[in-house]
Amino acid sequence: MNSPIEVAAAWQQAANDQDAERLLAVSDPNIEVVGPRGSGYGHQLLRDWLGRAGLALTTLRIFARGETVVLAQRGVWRSIEGGDVMGERDLASRFDVQNGRVVRFARYDSLAEALEAAGLTVADEVKSAA
Repeated sequence: MNSPIEVAAAWQQAANDQDAERLLAVSDPNIEVVGPRGSGYGHQLLRDWLGRAGLALTTLRIFARGETVVLAQRGVWRSIEGGDVMGERDLASRFDVQNGRVVRFARYDSLAEALEAAGLTVADEVKSAA
């Protein structure tokens, strides 16, 4: 079984690649997706979100404890049609992982907000081996 960090990274890469089948494979069928407009559940919602979001995320820092992972990220929104950059800013994502699948994905406007919601602190940062 993959670690929660590996599952979150695989989920994020599939979303960045716009690979719906790979994204669904690492997502629980009843995944909760939480964003600025509220929350919803399931693979169809996730597929719809992927088709319209135009969001690519670069991970800057990783925080984890147990099955919860928070990624501090730089987000870039691109138009679906032309690929033009529509906006860019720092944000954070929370992943709750169970049995090798993401059961909850939530996007936050700040790292502090994501860490608080996840019950994590800066002490939970995962340091790279490099």
